Amino acid sequence: MGEIAVVTGAFSNIGRAVAGALLERGWTVRTLTNRQAAPDDPPIESFPLRFERDHLARAVQGAHALVNTYWVRMREHGASFEDAVANSRLLIDVALASGVNRIVQVSVSNASPSSTLGYYRGKALVEEHVRSRAPSWAIVRPTLVVGPRDVLTGNIAWFVRRLPVVMVPWGGEYPLQPVTLADVAGLVADRVESDVRGIVDAAGAERYTFREYVGLVAEAVGRRVRIVAGPPSAMLMLLGLVGRALGDVVLTHEELAGLRDGNLVSAYPPTGGHSVRAWLLANGPQLGRRYTNDIAARRAGR
Repeated sequence: MGEIAVVTGAFSNIGRAVAGALLERGWTVRTLTNRQAAPDDPPIESFPLRFERDHLARAVQGAHALVNTYWVRMREHGASFEDAVANSRLLIDVALASGVNRIVQVSVSNASPSSTLGYYRGKALVEEHVRSRAPSWAIVRPTLVVGPRDVLTGNIAWFVRRLPVVMVPWGGEYPLQPVTLADVAGLVADRVESDVRGIVDAAGAERYTFREYVGLVAEAVGRRVRIVAGPPSAMLMLLGLVGRALGDVVLTHEELAGLRDGNLVSAYPPTGGHSVRAWLLANGPQLGRRYTNDIAARRAGR
């Protein structure tokens, strides 16, 4: 039995891929999660993700490393960004007090404490906490992570399959530098097994505008779709109406603003070795077959 790593959210998206990568390398993995394991999820010990000091201490006892993927997309997930910062700080402090040697924080590209966007500002505050408290740490900052459980790409595909016209925002390039889930998981696992401190972006070699990316998703699913540009406010309003009908929030104002500001592009050389385009074209037939309701999934623990 190998050393123990605790990975938050190992039945979700990035956490699941990281857990799989560590298991393949001989690690014993535990998770803190509020989701139920699916039949294809890794068979690992699971603890509810409750931010109570004694409970967290039991979950991380004996672990060498903590990989923290925990965050929230929006307040509708049951916590504010301020709550997510406080919860993350508690988890990290408990892990260190319990003897965990290595903290690997999964953040986001272009996190900044001066950001006007709560998502990016909150991620930066957690990064600062890790750097100030942990003697051994690494921070991985993904851009747009593309994989089987990627909500944004999957739901773009869902719309493309059903609509003859798709709106994208006008007024700028809205750049993207996506990275495959496999590349992110490998990068995080490498940092777990290292003792080097530092921050690294997880970003692929390909860059697209949002319009080009929608077109690539349409190509991958085999659909011809007309892509039109419109005011960002109109796009958010239309998606808000669709979200009400679906009982979900399709896209938040902060997510669109982060895209507009180029926050999903890295300023550093790419670290991802796999082609996002190739992954999409290979997996297009499965993309968007059903809508992923992020709010419903979290409430149901799926």
